[in-house]
Amino acid sequence: MRRVLWAAAALLAAAWAFSLVEVVVAARRDDAAPADAIVVMGAAQYNGRPSPVFKARLDHAAALFRLHLAPRLVVAGGVGSADTVSEAEVGRRYLLAGVRDTAAIVAIGTGRSTEPSLRAAAAWIRAHGGRSVILVSDGFHMFRLGLIARRLGLTPFSSPARGSPIASNRRLEITYLLAESVKAPLAYLLTR
Repeated sequence: MRRVLWAAAALLAAAWAFSLVEVVVAARRDDAAPADAIVVMGAAQYNGRPSPVFKARLDHAAALFRLHLAPRLVVAGGVGSADTVSEAEVGRRYLLAGVRDTAAIVAIGTGRSTEPSLRAAAAWIRAHGGRSVILVSDGFHMFRLGLIARRLGLTPFSSPARGSPIASNRRLEITYLLAESVKAPLAYLLTR
């Protein structure tokens, strides 16, 4: 029995190490390519203004949009527990100031976490004939986003927001990378 437990523990440790390596590699990779839409994952907003993390994501997505990599810019993110407006709507309003084609910016204010928000965005994109997406978030988030997007029938390209305050704070980034190394396998197993 002891050998079985040690073997199970070793297998679990190896799976976690593999996940951590995948999360770190994905965090450093930017494979943005022409797609049907750019999807910006929401983050905190304060009284209608994007947090510094969210602002970095939005600015990065706007730069990709100005490169004509996609005809649509989709902002995902629901209403937080103490908020009255969705992250998606705050992001849309912020982007309107710098993007001339206002019809190209879509707010999908459904979902209070990654999977439901991305699921709602994916449904909108597929309903409008799209399948390929450039996912914009913080680097630590990219591996799990890609897993979920593929499970939802999308072809994902990743483009992490390098200007995020999380990316410039090593200790904070390591904390998020470690958390994602556990969340990613769970997303793989649980997303249908």
